[in-house]
Formats: sequence, C-alpha cells, structure tokens
Amino acid sequence: MTHLVPLLVSAALLAAACSSSEPSDDGTVTSPVGADAWPTFRLDSARSGTGGDGSGEPELAWQFDTGDVVESSPAVVDGALFVGTFDRRLHALDAATGAELWSFEVGGLLRASPAVVDGLVYFGADDDLFYAVDAATGEERWRFVLGPGGQQSSPAVADGTVWFGGFDGNLYALDAATGAERWRFPTGAGILSSPLVTDGAVVIGSIDGAVYSIDAETGAERWRYQTGGPVFSSPAGQGDAIVFGSDDGAVHAVDADSGAPLWSVQTTRAVFATPSISDGTVYVGSRDGSFLAIESSSGNVVWSTDLVEVLSSAAVTAERIYVGSSDGNLYVLGRADGSVLALLPVGELVWTSPAVIDGWLFFGAHDSQIHAYRLNG
Repeated sequence: MTHLVPLLVSAALLAAACSSSEPSDDGTVTSPVGADAWPTFRLDSARSGTGGDGSGEPELAWQFDTGDVVESSPAVVDGALFVGTFDRRLHALDAATGAELWSFEVGGLLRASPAVVDGLVYFGADDDLFYAVDAATGEERWRFVLGPGGQQSSPAVADGTVWFGGFDGNLYALDAATGAERWRFPTGAGILSSPLVTDGAVVIGSIDGAVYSIDAETGAERWRYQTGGPVFSSPAGQGDAIVFGSDDGAVHAVDADSGAPLWSVQTTRAVFATPSISDGTVYVGSRDGSFLAIESSSGNVVWSTDLVEVLSSAAVTAERIYVGSSDGNLYVLGRADGSVLALLPVGELVWTSPAVIDGWLFFGAHDSQIHAYRLNG
C-alpha cells in the first residue's frame, strides 16, 4: 500500500498555479452523460455507488495519459470529468473525447477524489492544503491550510458546507463558498475515510479504529463505534443502517441513530473498499480477493466471487457491477450471482472506484491512464 499512506512529514506549502489548455474548437464541452452526473466519490453523499444504465458491452472510447499514478476516482458533471493524480495536478477532461480542458497544479500528490457542486470543484492534496476551484475555468476560488500529513479523504458537500477528513486526525467543516472554518472534530489518528452525510450527521472512519457520527451543524459527537483495526473504508448508508469495512477484516453494519451493532461479516484480510448499497444488498470486496453480496437487513452472504485483492469500491448498475483489482483488471460482474461477465485489462493496479453514467464507464489506474468505455447495447 505504498501509494495510499502519505509522508508523515508535512510538505512545504507551495503556491498553486492554474494552467489552462484549450478546450474544443468552439469552446464547449461535448456531454456524453445527458442529465445524469457522478459528482462525488461513490456518486452521492450516502456513498451508495449505484449508477444508472450500465448493462451494455464495454468498448474502449478513449484514454488520457496523466503522466503518473491515478488513485483518485473521477467525478463527472456537465460533460466534464475531474480527477487528481500523482502528477500533482487536478485534470478536467471532456468526458466524450478525453481532451484536456484545463489542469490545476498543486504542491503534493492528489490521492482523494474531487467533489463538484454548484460550479466548484473541491479537493485536497498532500501539500497540506484543501482547495476550491472553478469547474469551468480551473481558477482558484479559495484554499484552506490543514495540519501536517496531507489530505486523502474525499469531501462531501451539502447545504453550503464541505466536510472532509485530514491526515492530521481532524474532521473539518468549512463554508463551501468561502472556505471559512465552521468547526473541526479531532479523532485519535489520521483520516483517509470519506464522510457520509445523512439525517443531520456526518459519519466517518479513522485510523484509530473508530467510526464517528458527528452533528453536521455543531460538530458535537453523537456516537462512536470501535472496530478491531484501522478504518480506511468510507461508510455507506441506506435506511437505518450504516455499513463500512475495517482492517480487522470485517464488514460492519451499525444503526444510523445509535451506532449499535447490527451485524458483521468476516473476511480473512482487511476491508479497505467502501461498500455499495442498492435495493437492500451490500456489495464490497476485501483484500483477501473475495467480493461479496450481503443482505443489508440480516448480514447473510448472498454470493461471493473470488477475484484478486480488491481495494476498489464498486459501481453497481441494474444488472452489472464494475470493480477494479490488484491483478491489473477492471472486472464486470453479474449483479444477480457475481459471475465474471468480462474483464478489462489494464496491466497495473486498479485501486480507484469507477463511475458509470448514462452508458459510459470511467476509471483511472496505476498505469497513469484515465480509461473511458462506452457501454453498448
């Protein structure tokens, strides 16, 4: 996991520079995604990971070489794709063609996934800064200085507030328009987990092994649930349940209001990925290579498929599941039984989480490429 653990020494606070490349000749973005969008990590503030129509056969449409490892998962809004990479840039691409619209340079690696809300792109980097930039132009709107260790938690944005974790151990709440701090909540260790926002609460995991529910308005703790290992997985919610993985090897489900345990499913290695939840079923992979479908009401395993080490969080559509693996492939599974329907060879680690929108599949990998597939049929 070399690329997922930041340097513990703070990077110098380098000035960010925005450089724009030319968009298409008429200055517009050609949209393949219609009215749909995938604006944040795992699609929405519930981290559901459930996309729209994605049942066609994949056909490679384009690739974009970012120049370095991609661990950030893409956000796609209004025909533009936004993703950060280890080349220390946030890239904005035309989602239909892969043409670069602009890039924004920072002073550290970009590991977390951006969130795009109301014309702004929110993201952090390993330069101990958190940024908001204009989605259309790449111009910086504001920046916020974090404690040492960088930022790998993908933000959630709602009701004029942006929430995210820092490797300094704090959960932050900032004014989304100005970057002014509203509150911070300290945990016992660094945070790589991304926040879930539900029913007035922000739920997030920490490397201290706990998952916390924090009042979204005040920053006061509501409850905490202690697991047996660090929590890198982001919580996902549906109904009264919140589900997440832990390095203790288990998938945990707790009550959203109280944090009381509902069930757990044990695997043989750490569960790094964030679960996807759809229609009463949880879909999640483990570092032991198993990919599971679990009944969310009971914790009963519906089916299990053997892949290779899974750190990618799956995108789930009506009939199919898309998930990356450490064996250098993106897998397409049948949702009903977990059967392997296809694999898309990359040749390097696929740890990012794919986005599936209106018949398109987008994901990045350690081969430095952003891959875009049409899902025909």
